[in-house]
Amino acid sequence: MDRFDAMQAFARVVEAGSFTRAAETLRLNKTSVTQLVQQLEAHLRVKLLHRTTRQVQVTADGAAYYERVRRLLADLDDAETSLSSAQASPRGRIRVDVPTPLARLVLVPALPDFHAKYPDIQIDMGASDRMVDLIEDQVDCVIRGGEITNPSLVARRLGDLSIAAYAAPAYLQRAGTPAHPRELEHTPHRTVGYLSARTGKVLSLTLHRGSERLSLQGRHALAVDDGNAYLAAGLAGLGVLWLPTYMAEAHAARGELVPLFEDWRFDPMPLSLAYPPNRYQSAKVRVFIDWAVELLTRRAPKGDASAP
Repeated sequence: MDRFDAMQAFARVVEAGSFTRAAETLRLNKTSVTQLVQQLEAHLRVKLLHRTTRQVQVTADGAAYYERVRRLLADLDDAETSLSSAQASPRGRIRVDVPTPLARLVLVPALPDFHAKYPDIQIDMGASDRMVDLIEDQVDCVIRGGEITNPSLVARRLGDLSIAAYAAPAYLQRAGTPAHPRELEHTPHRTVGYLSARTGKVLSLTLHRGSERLSLQGRHALAVDDGNAYLAAGLAGLGVLWLPTYMAEAHAARGELVPLFEDWRFDPMPLSLAYPPNRYQSAKVRVFIDWAVELLTRRAPKGDASAP
């Protein structure tokens, strides 16, 4: 038994959820993949997978072993891609985590261009607004709105996202159009609250008009921790939103959202990309980071996107 081939086969079965799909990605026949996993189980004297006619499930021992194997294979892949021959054509798997609206509206639509340039790079993209431990979760890089405060990470400022207030026509018909932001703190008005991934509390935003400056949270009946859910709540008329303009522009153009307080300005939201210092040494991660920086700097052009 080639232990490396067996570990790779086992990892692919866990990730694909079936021997058939794992065999396809490895360009092997199903029988070969099955035999490799069986040989690995015999070598370890541990049951790694539960097999039925319909599905494959990893055992508790198999799940623990998979985490070790995944890291080992990733380290080996990084070692290979650091060689000069791999620099010209980076390959392998990278893991990134980005906010859900940014993934849906900006990054995913642009990925065909990336894959045309780097066809051998596989991207596992987590689309979430949760706090991610890049080291523990083996994530290569994250893109986040707000300041990056973790001193162990390298942060590249992509720019500042402009923010504005919006409400659905149905909400304005029911509650009226507020003339001043302070009205959102009183009946009948409502906001949709956005929960901070860091603190779990509803975020406040700062607005200013001339010499007048205020911090506002508003009254909310609903608070969410996901950007797509936040936008959906506003479109459903559940309250006033403050959104990055890239999220709102298509809905505003169709009349689904109405801009509010247009003589006021919100403090912009920093947009940054962060990664552990050692990750940038990998060619596959470096080309993705450079591509994402160039793409997102164009979408948030007001900030400083200089390299660290």
